[in-house]
Amino acid sequence: MTNTVQAFILTTLAGFSTMIGTLFIFFKKKDTLVMKALAFAAGVMITVSLTDLIPEGQSLLKTHVNSWTVIFITFLFLLIGILISISINHYLPESSENNSKLYRVGIISMLAIIIHNIPEGIATFITSSHNLSLGISLSIAIALHNIPEGISISIPIFYASKSRKKAIFYTFISGMSELFGALLAFFLLGSIITESIMGMIYITIAGIMIHISLNELLPTSLNYHFEKKSLLYFGLGVGVMLINHYCF
Repeated sequence: MTNTVQAFILTTLAGFSTMIGTLFIFFKKKDTLVMKALAFAAGVMITVSLTDLIPEGQSLLKTHVNSWTVIFITFLFLLIGILISISINHYLPESSENNSKLYRVGIISMLAIIIHNIPEGIATFITSSHNLSLGISLSIAIALHNIPEGISISIPIFYASKSRKKAIFYTFISGMSELFGALLAFFLLGSIITESIMGMIYITIAGIMIHISLNELLPTSLNYHFEKKSLLYFGLGVGVMLINHYCF
């Protein structure tokens, strides 16, 4: 089996792990399930941004520019990411679902994670193509943090629409965007995307995810008036991703 085929397989498996998050929609409904899922997802996204995306982006940039320029670029592209997130929220059309706010949270999470997964798929494919052992480690880490991302999409959409098919479909689209990133890398971008460009992309994604977490996921969770539980599950999301970061 060639490295290219193995790289495609690893990227696909990492992306498909997002679907594990949809298993929670088959649990017996509990009033606090949505609250827990949104708070947990907020913790996951913020931690991924602060411990993985921003440091990795800065590390890639440091190979080409000095430290002060890296700091400036970090703030600039974090701001760009936040503005992109604000634009997504502003221009996303209103939903006809009964719980429009919750449905929008699911859709916004899906869009953010797709934007996150495409460069992640590019990175996984390129890494696996050149170093299979490193690619396997990277795929495992990505698979682990994709599970709570699947939760953050499927649970809001399911409880807003009462449709498991919609929840599974949107989560599937999000997960398979990793494979789309691998295809882009294989056919178009492998020789075009530089380390500096990848660094800027990672930092932009961090800005998007931080804004969504603080502006959509966590506030919506707190609206269920279980503030202590929301903060507990937010902390649990942070803890899970810290363990993932330092162990893998």
